[in-house]
Amino acid sequence: MPKGLKSITSAFAGMDWWLLAAVFLLTLFGLAALYSIGLGRPDSLFLEFKKQIIFLIVGLGLMFLAASFNYNFYRLNSRLFYVIPLLLIIGVLFFGVTVRGTRGWFSLLGFSFQPVELMKLGVILGLAVLAAREARSFKTLGFFVSSLFLVVLPSVFVIFQPDLGSALLLCSIWLAVLLVAGTQKKYLLALVLFLAGAILFSWLFLFKDYQKERFLTFVDPARDPLDRGYNVTQAVIAVGSGQVFGRGLGYGSQSQLRFLPETQTDFIFAVIAEELGLVGSSFVLLVFLFLFYRLIKIALTARDDFALFTAMGILGLFFSQFIINVGMNIGLLPVTGITLPFMSAGGSSLTVNFVLIGIAQSIAKNRQKG
Repeated sequence: MPKGLKSITSAFAGMDWWLLAAVFLLTLFGLAALYSIGLGRPDSLFLEFKKQIIFLIVGLGLMFLAASFNYNFYRLNSRLFYVIPLLLIIGVLFFGVTVRGTRGWFSLLGFSFQPVELMKLGVILGLAVLAAREARSFKTLGFFVSSLFLVVLPSVFVIFQPDLGSALLLCSIWLAVLLVAGTQKKYLLALVLFLAGAILFSWLFLFKDYQKERFLTFVDPARDPLDRGYNVTQAVIAVGSGQVFGRGLGYGSQSQLRFLPETQTDFIFAVIAEELGLVGSSFVLLVFLFLFYRLIKIALTARDDFALFTAMGILGLFFSQFIINVGMNIGLLPVTGITLPFMSAGGSSLTVNFVLIGIAQSIAKNRQKG
């Protein structure tokens, strides 16, 4: 075998192709939904479809690049992966642009970039390094507090944007790592009490009126069906109207006639449920479950604690996004602006998600045999 071909073959050896297939399927479903949405709004949303294609190509390239490094590269450079995004989410408060009430984007040459997406990667790697360094002494107060601080620090700046959804996702990564590591129940109880106090304080002094209304309309969407409760109501209608086989791509009345807002991001699952029905949406759910299964398998066969906690952090992030997004599309959870991984429009999210898959592939390539 020629030397160049042999090096290329070795670079791909050991990759989890089933994981890649699941990711690719989800991305294709997302592109199909974005194309369908664009049929009813060609003036703007076809542009979103074209951008998503570009970011898909970039994301795939970054995924294979990330997979080509030994995962210890990420351990050695975890501080940079944490500090640089932290500085960016601080900087975006002063130099960023505001989109839908959130000052969380940098804009350049027609493209926008959301630094909190990189922060998710930084938190995953930072927590994995910290957990691996503890040598399984996870039940100490020191580990609990230091790991919590690692997450709270960026979360505070994200809340100031304000972007409560992304802050919630950062905390979900911490919770996933903590559940794997284990901790004493008294620490969790103390945290619950602290959060209850923090929520009460935030409700009284920090939350904007629209954020309070999101919660109140979650409890009772009928209290404001034409304004605050409109999104949830229309999403539930869209999901239900799809029935078993759906109305067909491009024929969803809720999305094509613009009854359902934010179809390309927050409510893309409702578009799929309406146009592809129970069959199509169930298939998407099964692919997600298969994706989670492959990540669990990679984590369980990891060579060391850093690889284990990195894989579980990635799983925790994707699983939280999946649960929250689908939950708000079917009216079970409040609308928090959290998108569906690999399917919703968004270049920052898509490319970083592919990088995370690339890191998971790096772990898979170097995992234990047998």
